[in-house]
Amino acid sequence: MKVLFVLKKSVESVASVAGHAVAAIWTFPAMIGAAMLIAWGAEAAQFVISQGMALAILAWLQTLPEFAVEAVIAWKRDVPNLTANFTGSLRLLVGLGWPLIYVTAAVFHRRKSGKPLREIVLEGEHSVEIMALFLPLVYFVWILIKGTLTVVDSVVLTALYLLYLGILNQIPPQDEEELEDMEYVPRKILGMAPRLRNATIVALFGTGGVLIYFIAEPFVESIKALALAAGISQFVFIQWIAPFVSEFPEKVSAFYWARKVTKAPMALMNMVSSNINQWTVLVAMIPVMYCWSGGRIEPIVFDQMHLDEIALTIAQSALGFMLMMNMRFCWYEAGGLFILWLTQFFVPHLREEIMYIYLGWVVVEVILQLARRKRLEAFVQFRRLMGSFVLRRPARRAAP
Repeated sequence: MKVLFVLKKSVESVASVAGHAVAAIWTFPAMIGAAMLIAWGAEAAQFVISQGMALAILAWLQTLPEFAVEAVIAWKRDVPNLTANFTGSLRLLVGLGWPLIYVTAAVFHRRKSGKPLREIVLEGEHSVEIMALFLPLVYFVWILIKGTLTVVDSVVLTALYLLYLGILNQIPPQDEEELEDMEYVPRKILGMAPRLRNATIVALFGTGGVLIYFIAEPFVESIKALALAAGISQFVFIQWIAPFVSEFPEKVSAFYWARKVTKAPMALMNMVSSNINQWTVLVAMIPVMYCWSGGRIEPIVFDQMHLDEIALTIAQSALGFMLMMNMRFCWYEAGGLFILWLTQFFVPHLREEIMYIYLGWVVVEVILQLARRKRLEAFVQFRRLMGSFVLRRPARRAAP
């Protein structure tokens, strides 16, 4: 009887895995579709607000699937997989997303002009996004040192994100984007009468959010089932495949802008905005969901493997920050980031060596900055923006 009971449980387990794996047929495209609805609504909404704030909102809404997946994992108190997911998504953005934007812009630049694209030159306003990467990275060094993630960390990281939004809110909007430069769906939305346009945008946001709410858990389970069926560890699968799928709509819109070449800086900043909100509000959400699920306030304790993953992710983003400090993104920088990411993807046991390469490159960039071979242009532009718009006192009204 015991053998029959074990056999029955085994069959039920296999059937459950198979059922979850089959669920991927609808959860994957449904998650992408939900994110696309939100992306279209956000892209239409950004037509009337400043570019920096629009990109921050757009990036947050586009990564809602990533937030939903991370929330489900944190609710289940699955520390290895929650670490894998947020570190993998961040490294995908810098190691794959940034270089692919450069490659897309370079290909279309050569088609149009017949000349190679040496670098993507950023606009002065983009210094806000670059400088906003600095404080979360510094704070994450403290998280790495203490080896825990707590609700207090959630408060600090959320405050850093709100500070970033507060600065963006002071920057005046750029000239309105031409309708023909937008994708088909947002362009049609903006062609509607104001009331219908606003109602459509709200409907897109609402529908996408509701779909994500119901899809998140079966999406995670289908990922785990596919990992088991393919003989791949759940850690590796959730670290790379889940973030790639959940961030797919974001990459689509960013690459669409990169095709236009002149919009390549905006595409790059779309990715940087996503880096910022994932380093801050996404990570801030994790302890809240973790403690809520457990019914008590307690720290998330990382083991050495988790700390190594976090350290590698910090090192990569620190390099990305330093490369952007001169307000340019060059071909060799894109190539270097991609090669290092690809190496850690295919040869994961070289993670520590890759981390030291990242840190060594950061030191080289710092030396070049100190030797004035490169300018700290992002800091110069940021200080100028702060002086012109953020710290400027409002003019006093004349006495009646």
